[in-house]
Amino acid sequence: MKTSEKAHRNGVRLFFTGVGGQGTLLATRLVGEAALAEGLSAFMSEIHGMAQRGGVVESSVVVGRIHAPIVGEGQADVLVAFEPLEALRALNRCHAHTKAVVSTSPIVPFTVAAGQGTYPNLADVLKTLKEKLAGVVALDAEALAREAGSVRAANMVVMGAVAAMEVLPIGKSTWDACLKKLFPPKLYDLNQKAFDAGYAKGRL
Repeated sequence: MKTSEKAHRNGVRLFFTGVGGQGTLLATRLVGEAALAEGLSAFMSEIHGMAQRGGVVESSVVVGRIHAPIVGEGQADVLVAFEPLEALRALNRCHAHTKAVVSTSPIVPFTVAAGQGTYPNLADVLKTLKEKLAGVVALDAEALAREAGSVRAANMVVMGAVAAMEVLPIGKSTWDACLKKLFPPKLYDLNQKAFDAGYAKGRL
């Protein structure tokens, strides 16, 4: 059964993780808006963390016949990670059938930059994720966003890949309409281009 079919029957839990400034909460809102536009039930939960200092930011969306907005341990059907190390840290939220979209652009924690630790090898991080999860789309969201016009649109690259995975029963036209709703005209074209770049990379 596709995850998108599960959204009709039992619901789908999406867990988002990143660091402050990556647009994690805006991406969460996009999913909620798109789900509602398709007539699906959607509940969102935000955990801001230390967003202002570049700390971890986590949020979740549950779509379908689920009425608890919190995604607990082992419950996430979809992991959306805007930073690879945060994806690794969020594995406890996932189960064996979880699918994931992971940006491979690392953001080195302050402790590592200060010489108090080391950042894990990216290849090892991705290898672990692929061993533990049912499917992983890994993409350099920052590079694709830069090609689209601004590295700040990396979150929309990731969301384009999520849309292409068909983990939710949401049509491309609905995603596009919600992008137009969320962004002012001067930012819409850039973010639509970034979203489409991710969409082209998101097929498992």
